Amino acid sequence: MTDMLERSLKKAFIDQKIEGSLYDPQMIINDTEKKQYMLNVLQNELDTCKEFFFSVAFLTQGGLAALKTQLADLHTRGIKGKILTSTYLAFNQPAVFEDLIKFPNVEVRISEKQGFHSKGYLFKQSGYHSFIIGSSNLTMSALKTNYEWNVRLTSYDHGQMIQDIQLHMEQEWQAAQVLTSQWVYNYKKTYQPMTYYKEVNTIQDPALIDESTPYIVTKPDPNNMQKAALFNLKELRKTGAQKGLVISATGTGKTYLSAFDVLQAKPKRVLFIVHREQILNKAKSVFQEILGEQKDDYGILSGNKKEITATYLFATIQTISKDAVMQQFAKDHFDYILIDEVHKAGASSYHRVIDYFKPNFLLGMTATPERTDGFNIFELFDYNIAYEIRLQEALEENMLSPFHYFGVTDYVKDGELISESTNLKILVEEERVTYLLEKLQYYGCSGNIPKGLVFCSRKEEAKTLSTLFQQKGHPSTYLTGEHSLEEREKQVERLERGEIEYIFTVDIFNEGIDIPKINQVVMLRNTQSNIIFVQQLGRGLRKDPSKEFVTVIDFIGNYKNNYMIPMALSGDVSRDKNNLRKDTFDTNFISGISSINFEKIAKQQIFSSINQASMDSMSELRKSFQLLYNRLGRVPYLKDFEEQHTIDPLLVANKKLSYYDFLVSIKQSEGTLSELENRFLMIASREWLPGKRKQELVLLEKMMSEPENSLSLKGIQQLFIENGILADEETINSVLNTLDLSFYTGSMAATYKKQAFIVRTENNVFLSSLYKEALVNEYFAYMMSDILATGLLKSKAYTTSKPLTRYQKYKRKEVLRLLNWDKQMVDQNVGGYTSSKDEFVIFVTLKKGENFTGAQMAYEDELIDYSTMKWFTKSPRTMSSPEVQKLMKAEKWHIRVFAKKSDNEGTEFYYLGEVKPVKESIIELEKTLQNGKKKKVVEMFLKFLEPIDVTLYRYLEAGQE
Repeated sequence: MTDMLERSLKKAFIDQKIEGSLYDPQMIINDTEKKQYMLNVLQNELDTCKEFFFSVAFLTQGGLAALKTQLADLHTRGIKGKILTSTYLAFNQPAVFEDLIKFPNVEVRISEKQGFHSKGYLFKQSGYHSFIIGSSNLTMSALKTNYEWNVRLTSYDHGQMIQDIQLHMEQEWQAAQVLTSQWVYNYKKTYQPMTYYKEVNTIQDPALIDESTPYIVTKPDPNNMQKAALFNLKELRKTGAQKGLVISATGTGKTYLSAFDVLQAKPKRVLFIVHREQILNKAKSVFQEILGEQKDDYGILSGNKKEITATYLFATIQTISKDAVMQQFAKDHFDYILIDEVHKAGASSYHRVIDYFKPNFLLGMTATPERTDGFNIFELFDYNIAYEIRLQEALEENMLSPFHYFGVTDYVKDGELISESTNLKILVEEERVTYLLEKLQYYGCSGNIPKGLVFCSRKEEAKTLSTLFQQKGHPSTYLTGEHSLEEREKQVERLERGEIEYIFTVDIFNEGIDIPKINQVVMLRNTQSNIIFVQQLGRGLRKDPSKEFVTVIDFIGNYKNNYMIPMALSGDVSRDKNNLRKDTFDTNFISGISSINFEKIAKQQIFSSINQASMDSMSELRKSFQLLYNRLGRVPYLKDFEEQHTIDPLLVANKKLSYYDFLVSIKQSEGTLSELENRFLMIASREWLPGKRKQELVLLEKMMSEPENSLSLKGIQQLFIENGILADEETINSVLNTLDLSFYTGSMAATYKKQAFIVRTENNVFLSSLYKEALVNEYFAYMMSDILATGLLKSKAYTTSKPLTRYQKYKRKEVLRLLNWDKQMVDQNVGGYTSSKDEFVIFVTLKKGENFTGAQMAYEDELIDYSTMKWFTKSPRTMSSPEVQKLMKAEKWHIRVFAKKSDNEGTEFYYLGEVKPVKESIIELEKTLQNGKKKKVVEMFLKFLEPIDVTLYRYLEAGQE
């Protein structure tokens, strides 16, 4: 390691061209575009450390919350740490110290040093120390969004700087006061918070303003998202459109948006329709705030009020949909009608209203337009989507309360994790209740006084858990669909007043209820759909002065639908398993000062669910097809799936022989293809639709635009150069081998039947006669162009300056094709490695499993650290074997390593990068075969030219356990 540490210092301070390593000095700046944050560095250090010591002046509950799963996992492993902080400037609130005292494996002390303002993080790792010093306190803003400068360095125990840091930390630690419950009690009694002046845009609900803090009230203005939506609505009306749909996440200000649009549209009479009477007064107050006007201009139409002469009328659907009420108005009485929660418009009451009135413009607003009852909201609004803002965008714009999501392991009974089939008796037994309360108290909530909504799987579970929580000193109630609206509202008011801590519920509160003061959302049920998951999450995301953030605690059992959790959190509904795995081990996709964390075992449950789930079942593909069909109002094609960020087009294209076959199977084909034409689609879908090399797509698209013309080799080279892609002779030859199918051998060649797309002479390339003949069929030409266009969209995920993109996944045959092999090799013949020209490729399955049949012996290939892999050759091999001799002369070869966690991940491998063997590590030894006999094999250590990405390494390394 000494050599690596010396090299890292030389790289940092002498020559940046030196190969990097894990130990390189690192400048840490929060970078939203690259999704790189100080928070991730701290989490990664905690994941691998043997002990830690933080010396940090300021902390917030949110900053601590983002590290709680790491600290819980460390406690499970028996690893302890220290935190030294202060009361400097009275920044640290009492609730922070209440949280700190909950950590069983963290000792906390309070420095009484005047002006204590340090920000240092020290970690003892295996064989070295790492430490971070800079400007970031332990607050979510400092860890994710602020412009901060921090530096990470590594050192041996006997290094001068690490000795100085440890000495100063220990001196301050010994002089500091131990954090105790009594200390927290005394601090709480005398605490005087700093006074802040907050500028409040009155776009907030005035009722939510904290009167205890001085405010400067400014004129309300639309936020960025609302400005964009208003522009789109204005442009939509210019086209003559009479309907528009706004899709906006719960809590993002749909009512304010509608008021702003009324302000810009200037209608004479407005009707605002809601589904619950309790929303009417809130909506009316928002419009009064934005529009002004006289009080008499605003009226309510409900069961209790009939103020029908008002210019701006706010009505419940239950009242306005009655014939006797509707007929009091002329059909064109209102020139602007708005419908809130318009996804309910499938109900007959909404149909009656929409069919009766003839406004100049009808605006629908919803967070969830996708319906499962077959009703098409998009069609109702003439497919005019004026604007769409989902959860991720809303968080980016700071429109919602930040949240900290914790995926925690559910209760284990007799070695069995809670599942869909668990008996109710186990769900409500006292041991589980104790376990749940321990987790709820550990992960806590903003302010430490819970106002929680708990989603259960069964009514009896909700009822019994409510009683048991009550008995354990946590006032609670339960609500189901059997309770009246009045009873629900009564209990919600009790929750908001702090009379109860929890409401347990089953089949209500997914939507249509607004409880801004909720600071804890608890999920005790299997995730049935990503839509419902987001709806339940959204119950706590409306901003409120009473909370800094929302805590979401998801108890993850042995559920087959666990794969839906990363799908819902990321908003990625592609059903691509690689994406779902990535969104589980790398949660940086979440924006702003929110965070997503999974306990180790809970994460394993999700990976297991992803591996076992059938992502391409016909029922799911048909459902995804229908949703997109509803949105577009026509048959969607592959490019539509990609552009609309819905299901991965590869799934629908390859479910059958081709996407055409899929359309035929669901009776949606818009033309007819011959067997030959369909085979062309099949080949293109399997080989080029993934977009892993752009050249084939660009060339075929160009030649299809001029089917009668040929292209010279120089012309192809120029075409590639113009498109910014590799244009060397070997790459061009490989592309042509692919397009004329000469690359393919064995069963693949038999499947493709040598049905070439091109033919070539010595200097020119033509479309084949078969392919030109197929292009006469316009439907075939359209579907082929669709494949190429979609492949080009997908190719944006891959670098164009190199044949392979680091950390992307590839099949063996794709690697050989992209590295310009002349011929395809059967996977079995490639096995663990192969070589050609100056390329040596290695494929490693890290977790072989008991039934591993890839070799006669159990190979122990292993990632040692971020820069090193232990690797074995095939057997029998000796130091004189040809491949070993090649590796001994590594300077002549590009040696590339591809790895996957296990065979459960399918046939694709992550490209980890280039390596060089450590020559002194290459040794010959004997390994025992499965039949007990011994054979010779060669072992060596491979050094990556650049360290492996930390999050991917942690994911793969976990598979070795």
